[in-house]
Amino acid sequence: MSARTSQRRDFNIVVLGAGGVGKSCLTAQFVQNIWIESYDPTIEDSYRKQIDVDLGPSSSARGTSTYICNRELYMKTGQGFLLVFSITSPSSLYELQELREQIISIKDDDNVPIVIVGNKSDLEEDRMVSRSKAFAVSQSWGNAPYYETSARRRANVDEVFIDLCRQIIRKDNSGYAPYRHREEDDIIRRAKKNHQRTHKSRKRDGGCTIL
Repeated sequence: MSARTSQRRDFNIVVLGAGGVGKSCLTAQFVQNIWIESYDPTIEDSYRKQIDVDLGPSSSARGTSTYICNRELYMKTGQGFLLVFSITSPSSLYELQELREQIISIKDDDNVPIVIVGNKSDLEEDRMVSRSKAFAVSQSWGNAPYYETSARRRANVDEVFIDLCRQIIRKDNSGYAPYRHREEDDIIRRAKKNHQRTHKSRKRDGGCTIL
């Protein structure tokens, strides 16, 4: 019989994509189980969420996460990336290619954990990005996992985050993940303190990160 083990880990997950694709809505559904009806690109907030990730019959992991928005920070310290587009917007899919190239360049790593997310699957009648097109992008990126989600209906919301956590854990367990330097941990701590002190509405810079 296999012994089941569980350990606590912290995950840095970054949510990236064009404006209006539903990054904030996905985040709110995942963290708070709420649907944000109106879009306000100026609001930033900080959240914490604990999740259990099943890695198979013999192990699991638990993570505690904090969401902070800071472009320079998340590009340097993100361990995994949700790249989000809207199935109603072809241009939002095209933008993901540049984001991926920036991530690979900054991380100096061709194997960064990534999940491609086609959001707004509840708007099927307005679809302008075919599933075959999205899967083609997935294959060109080394078969990066692709999910279609609906933040409104909470479809596949948990699944995309959990899939990404599994990738991060497996990469870490393989010993391939680069060591996160002490100065990067200091950046994270300073960002959290600054956010708690100011907690003001600022223009969103294009992504949210789980630290």
